[in-house]
Amino acid sequence: MRSVQRSRREIRGMRGWHVAALAALTALTAVVSLAWPAAAQAQATGSGEEEGGYVWNATQGEKLQALAAQGDATRGEISFEVCQGCHRRGALGRVDGTYPRLAGQHRSVLIKQMTDVRAGRRRNDTMLPFADKHVIGPQDIADIAVYLSQLPVPANNGKGPGGDLAGAEQLYRFQCADCHGERGEGDAVRFYPRVNGQHYRYLLHEMIAIRDGSRGNAYPKMVEIVKPLANAQLDALADYMSRLPSGPTR
Repeated sequence: MRSVQRSRREIRGMRGWHVAALAALTALTAVVSLAWPAAAQAQATGSGEEEGGYVWNATQGEKLQALAAQGDATRGEISFEVCQGCHRRGALGRVDGTYPRLAGQHRSVLIKQMTDVRAGRRRNDTMLPFADKHVIGPQDIADIAVYLSQLPVPANNGKGPGGDLAGAEQLYRFQCADCHGERGEGDAVRFYPRVNGQHYRYLLHEMIAIRDGSRGNAYPKMVEIVKPLANAQLDALADYMSRLPSGPTR
């Protein structure tokens, strides 16, 4: 126990040093960036934009570095402590849909979403200050992602009202299963998130945001699929997905 506590103190000490170093580097970068053309700056930071247009899931910059890094779950657990106020202990999220369940999500998906928020590709005004202030860089992201991906996913997520589940199942199998899987298991290689075990209200909120264009980093094919769907259809889909068995992702 003492060795674990000592390890935690050492890691926190290192993180404190990294924060100070990052602050100095950020200040210097801000000055230098004033002289850079916008196109050169976008290329250097891996913004995911090409000729002024958004390129979905461009694997470059911070995301590429985080994917290539060897994550450490022990460091990730410590880094995630500041996130528990919203995502709760065990990364189980909130049933009311304000914060998603992150436990058991694919490492690649977690890395994509964290780096998209930090780069401004995904709009999340609540998470951005934490992601900017407390996440040091690609290694920190990799550590958090591997820790979260290994957490268990109990079957106590928020379920929907149980309305038109038969119709929603047909719609899911026809429109959604190719990416998110027959069991809602997602696809780590293609960066598609698992949706089984996720809270009904969060699933509904995000589908509406994707349909209405307020999320920012949505898969273009999914935008086309949900664009013509009414709220009632999205509600039934979220209800159905929330009831898919939440087994292991691998």
